[in-house]
Amino acid sequence: MPMDATTGKALMRAQFKAVREGLIPGERRAIDEAIARNVAALPEFAAADAVFTYLSFGAEVDTRGLIQRAWEAGKTVCLPRVVPGTREMRWYTVQSLDRLVRSSFGVEEPPDDPSREVHPADFVRPVALVPGLAFDREGFRLGYGGGFYDTFLPAFPGASIGLIRACQLVERLAVRDVHDAPVNIVALEQGSAYVAEPVERAVLGRWS
Repeated sequence: MPMDATTGKALMRAQFKAVREGLIPGERRAIDEAIARNVAALPEFAAADAVFTYLSFGAEVDTRGLIQRAWEAGKTVCLPRVVPGTREMRWYTVQSLDRLVRSSFGVEEPPDDPSREVHPADFVRPVALVPGLAFDREGFRLGYGGGFYDTFLPAFPGASIGLIRACQLVERLAVRDVHDAPVNIVALEQGSAYVAEPVERAVLGRWS
């Protein structure tokens, strides 16, 4: 009897959590630094005036180095804050990681300061850095089940970049829902590839 989508995704989440937890810290750090270099080399990241990014938690691909690069380049850095009881994230500008607060999910979020709330449409060239437990070669992702990025990505006006280690990349996710939203670019430690049409395409190919 075939599995339903909910059961299938739950099994995949357990599988890929085990994969990423199986990496030794030094290996994971080296991979994440390579991914960060590849993201920083993307024309979309270089040209961005704002970076909408997750703040890495646990064994997620580390984003702190990219956040620092963005600040040094004069870009606006925006972090999400989950709206309880919804699939919505609100975004706030941050100039430091020192004043974040712990959410009910255990992750660090910016304070709920209306003066710092922004929207992607407020910027000319926004770019989004997107987490996942796994990605496939068409840009679809396996998330944590909250639906936050499936809500956020379809309306995002800039390029979206999925950050993932090669051991968490699959040819095609076995289970997809109709509301699952792909990213434009997948960034690995070996390089980056366009998988869906970004807002402005640059000189990079698809998978070799």
